[in-house]
Amino acid sequence: QVQLVEAGGGLVQAGGSLRLSCAASGRTFTSYTMGWFRQAPGKEREFVATVSWSAGSTYYAGSVKGRFTISRDNAKNTVYLQMNSLKPEDTAIYYCAASKFDATRYVGAYEYWGQGTQVTVSS
Repeated sequence: QVQLVEAGGGLVQAGGSLRLSCAASGRTFTSYTMGWFRQAPGKEREFVATVSWSAGSTYYAGSVKGRFTISRDNAKNTVYLQMNSLKPEDTAIYYCAASKFDATRYVGAYEYWGQGTQVTVSS
């Protein structure tokens, strides 16, 4: 079992930055791929970024590549999403998730999910 709790969401002006964190409980945290997904109003949940358990593999959605950075600190059982140059279209609820598969962008591969944290980017 893995329990995930996100934090760091909020309201920010376009061009600003936020850093999301996801704290995980469970002794097997380091064996899981971690991912970030987001869901905007009226849209399906979409992939944002993922990092393997060893941090050796990362993937990003094309819409965030170059602006967002995913990282993990296994000693703290925490994964982060640094979001820079935020745009209004980044507005969504952001979810942290854990998968037994290696660095995957597919939502169906993730079995544990956090409650989500709201990110709102104003123009």
